[in-house]
Amino acid sequence: MGRPCIHSHRRDENGSRSTSDSVKMALAAWTASLLIFIPHVFTSTTHLAVISPQDPALPVGSSITVVCTVSSELGLEASTMYWTLNGRRLAKSSYTVLSPTELSVTLHRLNGSQQQSGDNLVCHGGNGDVLAGSCLYVGMPPEKPANLSCWSRNTKDLSCRWSPGGQGETFISTKYVLKYKLRWYGKEKECAEYNTGQPNTCYIPRDLAIFTPYEIWVEATNQLGSATSDVITLDILDVVTTDPPPDVHVNRVGELDDQLSVRWASPPALKDFLFQAKYQIRYRLEDSGEWKVVDDVGNQTSCRLAGLKPGTVYFVQVRCNPVGIYGSKKAGIWSEWSHPTAASTPNSERLQSGSCEPKSEEQNNTTLRRELKQFFGWMRKHTYGCTNVSIKLYDQWRAWLQKAHKTRNQVGKRYVSHLCSTKSAYKYHA
Repeated sequence: MGRPCIHSHRRDENGSRSTSDSVKMALAAWTASLLIFIPHVFTSTTHLAVISPQDPALPVGSSITVVCTVSSELGLEASTMYWTLNGRRLAKSSYTVLSPTELSVTLHRLNGSQQQSGDNLVCHGGNGDVLAGSCLYVGMPPEKPANLSCWSRNTKDLSCRWSPGGQGETFISTKYVLKYKLRWYGKEKECAEYNTGQPNTCYIPRDLAIFTPYEIWVEATNQLGSATSDVITLDILDVVTTDPPPDVHVNRVGELDDQLSVRWASPPALKDFLFQAKYQIRYRLEDSGEWKVVDDVGNQTSCRLAGLKPGTVYFVQVRCNPVGIYGSKKAGIWSEWSHPTAASTPNSERLQSGSCEPKSEEQNNTTLRRELKQFFGWMRKHTYGCTNVSIKLYDQWRAWLQKAHKTRNQVGKRYVSHLCSTKSAYKYHA
């Protein structure tokens, strides 16, 4: 966090300090802050120094000459004074003694400010005392904000995000304000809930109209200028997204070793709306991070996955696109994916037609026996009376391993209560 800028001492219109209590308190706070942040602060309550210009805003690449003027009553010679910028002493070659009480410094081709609160330019006495200071705001005016997009969760609210425009770096504090209004009437409003964790986003939680388009735009402002994004026009019903489909169940299809059946429910938040939902499914192997997506689900709430590997645990997710709410012609916005649901395909006990590799089948059985032996050994060690031992429990055990990213022997007792009950963080159906 950068130091706050130090500013010049000020006189009142009569050239003397006010003795009111409020001014005294302000001076005490100011002096205390200087003592904290910069050593050897000049704390005289009688004599003052002034920097001119005070707190200028400059484009990157600019040059500037700044003058420090001290009271003759201080008895300071300008030739003994010096300048620092952000705590670094500036070269004497950049100074000019204008008079016994005036010392200037010239800065060329300035880079962008190191902190958005401004760079500290400070005038010092020969003994290191701080005489006066100024903030230099060196940056760029904001560019036109771009990529403005908005979405509504279940028609109840509106969230928007945008890009700053250009490279997005202005070096000085830049304020972005999202504004909106009903297209044909209504008062211009400002979005008030900005998400500090997600920059360039804003949230409008309530009091939104439907069946009426909004105009929405972003204004960017700093000390060097301002810029306004293109105005987008939208109806809340055209940008609706919803919650992930609930109650996702994955089951085996009889003894078919290459298929799983997936079922889910429609989003409950939209149960009272007229719309035509679209769904997508994605699934992956237990030990793989690569998802396969099924796009052609349509508006069904069930689907059968085929061509799977026998004896394999799969993770399945579903998402929803609420298309055509109240007759909207827009494509809609996909929800987040549902929580993963785990299930396994049956192990195949049939030899493939024409197979001449019984040795390979024997090796597979050996591997399975070894894995089952390890599983039941783990059961005896950790379950303490759990009698519901089945292939379903075995599959759940493997699913828990996948979720926790641990070896079988590290699963521990805290999962046993889940495995021996009908509930778990991953819904499971064998």
